Amino acid sequence: MKRSTSTSTRTSRGRTLGVALATGSLALAGFVLAPGAAAVAPGEATTQADCGIYGSGGVTLTATQSGTTGTITVTSSEITTPVAVGANTVESTLTLTKADGSTATFTGKSNPAMEAGGGVDSGPLTGTVASGDSLDHPGSLQLVVSGITVTCNSTAALAPGPFVFD
Repeated sequence: MKRSTSTSTRTSRGRTLGVALATGSLALAGFVLAPGAAAVAPGEATTQADCGIYGSGGVTLTATQSGTTGTITVTSSEITTPVAVGANTVESTLTLTKADGSTATFTGKSNPAMEAGGGVDSGPLTGTVASGDSLDHPGSLQLVVSGITVTCNSTAALAPGPFVFD
């Protein structure tokens, strides 16, 4: 016996398939044309910092961005730790100045283990950023290690700089 399919059933299935294909195509086009992840430029900059009795010297800041979250890692081979420091034990607060004079703060308690006499390495430190934020000097980095607070103040603008968030 020959199977019979009505015209209305075939038309309905065809429309359903057509709508599904069109929806899938639009979703794929949206994915392909979606804007890339936000970026900060430059991705790395240097400055000079004075940490009082704990030393002074060059500091490198490495920045990334994901949406409204900015992340900055701070490293220095010239500013060193006088004692060995365990991983994830340094409470760090980095403050940078925005173009309008207000400040942006990045915080974290993420650091590798550092040997006595080794360079400072802190981060990633995270903070909230907005599109167009321009961050630079003056700035400061506060490190709390075993209850001892060390404050380092920037003595020069970021080079290249400032950090501009997308």
